[in-house]
Amino acid sequence: MSDHAIRKIVIVGGGTAGWMAASAFSALLERSIEIILVESDEIGTVGVGEATIPPLIAFNSMLGINEDEFLSATRGTFKLGIEFVDWGAVGESYFHPFGPHGQDFRGVAFHQLYLRETARQPLPDIRHWSMSATAAELGRFARPGPTARPPLSQLAYAFHFDAGLYARFLRSYAEKNGVIRIEGKLVDASLNPESGHVRSVKLANGNDIAGDLFIDCSGFRGLLIEEQLGTGYEDWSHWLPCDRAVAVPCGLASPPEPFTRSTARSAGWQWRIPLQHRMGNGLVYSSAHLERRAAEDLLVANLEGKGLADPKHLSFTAGRRRKAWNANVVSLGLSSGFVEPLESTSIHFIQSGIAKLLALFPDRRFDPVERNEYNRQMADVFEDARDFIILHYKATRRDDSDFWNDCRTMDVPDGLAAKFGLWQSKGRLFREGRELFGTASWVAVLLGQGIRPAETDPAVNAIDPDIARDMLDKMRSSYRQMAEHMPPHWDFISRACLAPEAISG
Repeated sequence: MSDHAIRKIVIVGGGTAGWMAASAFSALLERSIEIILVESDEIGTVGVGEATIPPLIAFNSMLGINEDEFLSATRGTFKLGIEFVDWGAVGESYFHPFGPHGQDFRGVAFHQLYLRETARQPLPDIRHWSMSATAAELGRFARPGPTARPPLSQLAYAFHFDAGLYARFLRSYAEKNGVIRIEGKLVDASLNPESGHVRSVKLANGNDIAGDLFIDCSGFRGLLIEEQLGTGYEDWSHWLPCDRAVAVPCGLASPPEPFTRSTARSAGWQWRIPLQHRMGNGLVYSSAHLERRAAEDLLVANLEGKGLADPKHLSFTAGRRRKAWNANVVSLGLSSGFVEPLESTSIHFIQSGIAKLLALFPDRRFDPVERNEYNRQMADVFEDARDFIILHYKATRRDDSDFWNDCRTMDVPDGLAAKFGLWQSKGRLFREGRELFGTASWVAVLLGQGIRPAETDPAVNAIDPDIARDMLDKMRSSYRQMAEHMPPHWDFISRACLAPEAISG
C-alpha cells in the first residue's frame, strides 16, 4: 500500500445504499482497507423501493451471490417489466418489457418494420413481439441459461424484493468480509480547515470516528454531503411535480405475477409490486393537486388485500446533488438525489455510483480529475433516467385533471425535446450506448401512450412486404410457443427460491 492509499472508509448510514456499498468495497478492494459502517436503529429507512431493473443481476453476480439464495432471503419474485395502466388515456394499458422487441432486419430497426406494417394491416400491440412481455402476459417464467438461443435468450428479467431484507442479507455478507458495523447516531462532523475535507464524524455517545473516504448514505438530509459541505441541490420539480408518496403493504389475493404494475391516478400514480409474502403498494402524487388524507384514502381504497401496516408518508423533491462527490465525501442513494420510482431506478443509481467510484477510486490526495469525471458520469446517469421518466408524463393524451393538463403542456429538457421531435417525424431513436434505457424502452412508452410518428424511416421501404409479413408472423408465434412451454411463475419460485417461512408455513 502506497503512502497516499486510502486506509479507512467510513459509510454513514445503512439501508440498501449503505450495505450495497459495504458489500462491494469488502469484496473488491484490498483487504488492508478498513471499512466501517455507522447506522442507528433509531433511524428508519425509507424501504419502499422494492422493484429493480436487470443490471442488478450483474451486481449480485460480481459479489458471488447465489440468485436463488438471495431471492429466498429477500422473499423475492421475478420481474419481466412494468404494466402501465391509464397513462396514455383512461382505459388503456401497455407493457414496458425488459429486453428487445423482435429482431432488427437488414440494418432496419424492428420497430420501424412494425410501424410500416401496422399502416398496411391491423396488427396486435408491439408487446406480442417481446419474449419478456409474452411470458409476463401468460404469468410464466424461465431463467435463460448462458447457452440459451432465441427466442428464450431475448428474455430479460429483474426482481421484486423486500428492500429491508436485502439490506439485512447484504449486512451479513459484508460483516463476513470484515466490515465493522457501529451502532450510533451521527450528531456532528469535524472538517479540516485547510482542505475542507471531513476528518471525522461524531456520534451521540461522544465517540469520534475518523476516516479517509466518507460515503454518505444518510438519506434525503445528506448529513455530510449537504449539511456539512453545502453541496447544493438541483431541483427538477418543474418537470417531475410529484413530491409526496404514501405506501402500505397488503396481503396477496392471488399468486404473484412476474411484473410490476403502475396505474395512473388523477394526480400521480400507484405502484403494485408482488412479493412472495405480500403486495407492496404505494401512491406517488403531487401535493399541489391532492391532499395528504385524500391520497391515503385513494391508495387504501385500491388495495387488493387486507392492509398489513399503517400507511407510511414520505416527502421528497425530485432532483440531484450538484456534486455526487464533494471533497472526500461520496453520496449514494437518497443523499445523492431522487427520481421517483416509476421505472425502478433507485437501486440502480446506488449500483451505478458504486461501480463508478470503484473505477475512479481515489487515494488520499483526492485528485480533482477523478472527482470531476465521477460527477460528470453520475450527472449523465441521473439526467438520462430523468428524461425517460418525464417522457411518461409528457407523452399523455389525458385531459381529465389539472395535474395531467399541466404535465401534457409543460416544457421539457432540450435533450428530451429533440428525441421527441425525431420520433414524431419518422420514428427515429438514437441511443449512444451508455444510456440506461435503450430503444425498446422508448418505443414501448411512446407507442404505448399513443404517440405514433407521422412517417417511418425510408430505409424500411426496401424490405419486401411479403417477407416482412412472414417474418412478423413467425417471430410472434415463436415467442408465444416458448412462453407456453415455461412453467408458471409461482411454480418456478416454489421449486427454486421459496423463502423458508413459506415452505414451513
